[in-house]
Amino acid sequence: MSYNLLTVLGPTAVGKTRLAALIADKYDGEIISADSRQVYRFMDIGTGKDLQDYKVGPHNITAHLVDVAEPSEEFNLFRFRTRFFEAWHSIRERENIPVMAGGTGLYLSSIIQNYNMKKADISEETIEAYKKYSIEKLRKKLLDLKPDQHNITDLEDKERIIKALVIAESEQIPDIDENPEINSLNIGVFMERDKIKKRITARLKQRLEEGMIKEAEKLLEMGISHEKLRFFGLEYKYLSLYLRGELNYNDMYQKLNSSIHKFAKRQMTWYRKMEKEGVNIHWIDGPDFESASRIIEENYFD
Repeated sequence: MSYNLLTVLGPTAVGKTRLAALIADKYDGEIISADSRQVYRFMDIGTGKDLQDYKVGPHNITAHLVDVAEPSEEFNLFRFRTRFFEAWHSIRERENIPVMAGGTGLYLSSIIQNYNMKKADISEETIEAYKKYSIEKLRKKLLDLKPDQHNITDLEDKERIIKALVIAESEQIPDIDENPEINSLNIGVFMERDKIKKRITARLKQRLEEGMIKEAEKLLEMGISHEKLRFFGLEYKYLSLYLRGELNYNDMYQKLNSSIHKFAKRQMTWYRKMEKEGVNIHWIDGPDFESASRIIEENYFD
């Protein structure tokens, strides 16, 4: 079987990024991040970018789709796939190996399972995202896209604004994207639940000590609203509630810690669903470089 992508996936806090970097270093690869929040600049601690993980000895491993959007921007599945294939083609042209790494199930599935993107797919995802925005922000977005609005009622009703926005955006998207078929060798990093829980808790404490609260405060100073922070979810949602005085520090920490544990469980549920749909994932116990290398050499280079 001929592969054209290596993927390292798994729940949060298991060491995916570092393992992917070690793999990329050994096999002349470049990383394509599949994380829906690490695309944003100025969101380093809360999203767990751990940029030092990309440094292997004297080498800085190239990482694509990290820090490619402003926090005020929209970054959705369509934009991810567009940027993914741009990176994939450029890596292949350099005769390097693309190594996708991340934990955002939708992004991973769209590539590994070769989603055939249509306007309807974009519309459904966009509608759900836009429902979380204020009517003022939606109105401004629509007017920026189509300044000449003949129907004034589209600017007064939230559902009408969202519908008009989706139509306007879908006009710019082809019905079907013509991307090459991906055949990915997938390595899944797994740990026992108790071990993952301990790693999540330890990492959360470390991030708080490293200034995660100050990072959220800086985003607010930049003009990012509390509404948008909550949209980013997990860390930023609970930091927003804390900074607004709706949660004390201890409650913020406890609720956030619990939410990340639940998130890791949901990630595993997503991967199991992928397997039921026919995706082959080679699971390894922890970010074991030797086990990963063996899988790659037995399969990718056969």
